[in-house]
Amino acid sequence: MKTENFKMKNNLKIKQPQGEPYVVYFSSTSNNTHRFVEKLKINNSRIPIDLTTPLLVNKDYILIVPTYAAGGNDCTGAVPKQVINFLNTKENRQYCCGVISSGNTNFGDTYAIAGPIISNKLKVPLLYQFELLGTKTDVQTVQNILKKLWQEGEKYDKEI
Repeated sequence: MKTENFKMKNNLKIKQPQGEPYVVYFSSTSNNTHRFVEKLKINNSRIPIDLTTPLLVNKDYILIVPTYAAGGNDCTGAVPKQVINFLNTKENRQYCCGVISSGNTNFGDTYAIAGPIISNKLKVPLLYQFELLGTKTDVQTVQNILKKLWQEGEKYDKEI
């Protein structure tokens, strides 16, 4: 299946991240998102699966998150509880500069819906969506997005 680079659907100002490119991500025990992030070869932190294990991030980052939704109009549980728990900490929210989400196109309208949900909630740009493990092209595209975002910030052209 072809993945798409989704333009940001709102007119949010893009914040230029400081420091080095950095990713925070969640991956369940399936490790699909983990394997994708490893291919990026970017410094990262993984949100723990155990809800009682805290993670505090104090630098600018892009959030990469899988989607868990049943499809159709049912978005219940689309954003993993661990991600919600992580973002409930103000310090973690304030450093989020954008979101990238994965999903399964078999679920139709809820494909990668965790990204738009988080983007709207945090008022950060939705930068990209990809299917399941992602392809080599997805990896290259996300690497380019991260590079350009850290270099250009507000001038970032979402047409990668």
